[in-house]
Amino acid sequence: MKKLLTFAMLALWGVCASAQISELPNKEIPEDYGYIVKLGQQVPDVTMELTDGKKISTSALKGKVIMLQFTASWCSVCRKEMPHIEKDIWQKHKNNQDFVLVGVDMNEPLDKVKKFQKDMKVTYPLALDPGGEIFYTFAAKGAGVTRNVIIDKTGKIAYMTRLYKEDEFREMIDVIDYLLKQ
Repeated sequence: MKKLLTFAMLALWGVCASAQISELPNKEIPEDYGYIVKLGQQVPDVTMELTDGKKISTSALKGKVIMLQFTASWCSVCRKEMPHIEKDIWQKHKNNQDFVLVGVDMNEPLDKVKKFQKDMKVTYPLALDPGGEIFYTFAAKGAGVTRNVIIDKTGKIAYMTRLYKEDEFREMIDVIDYLLKQ
């Protein structure tokens, strides 16, 4: 009986863990998140320089699901979230041609960003954001850096997070999976 109960609990957990969404959540972005962009808005066209010198722009990535992860080495919440992004998102989708993940490091020099990436053991690409120019295209001056912006294949903002909240993070994973199936 104990084995049967254990098996039933594992099966139920497996069903819950693989639950997927069938449409985008109707999420209201709280004012205190500090975003100046809105859900459903066309993503601003920004060009990012990666730590390897390669340049990419949001307009050139249209047709792909894009995750912009805004971060900085001094941000403790970013440091808490990044291993989860690496494990639960990047490792799952890094070989998917329809997915792009870029960590946008706010206002830090190349050597510091490279060291941060190595220290955090993340393998997804990081981009430089001198002066926070890219960050302030999405968020208000003075807004905190820990945030993620998910962009659908048509170039519209589909989901946004602030800080690291497990429930919001899990929902973001479901949104990415959903958008990749579209």
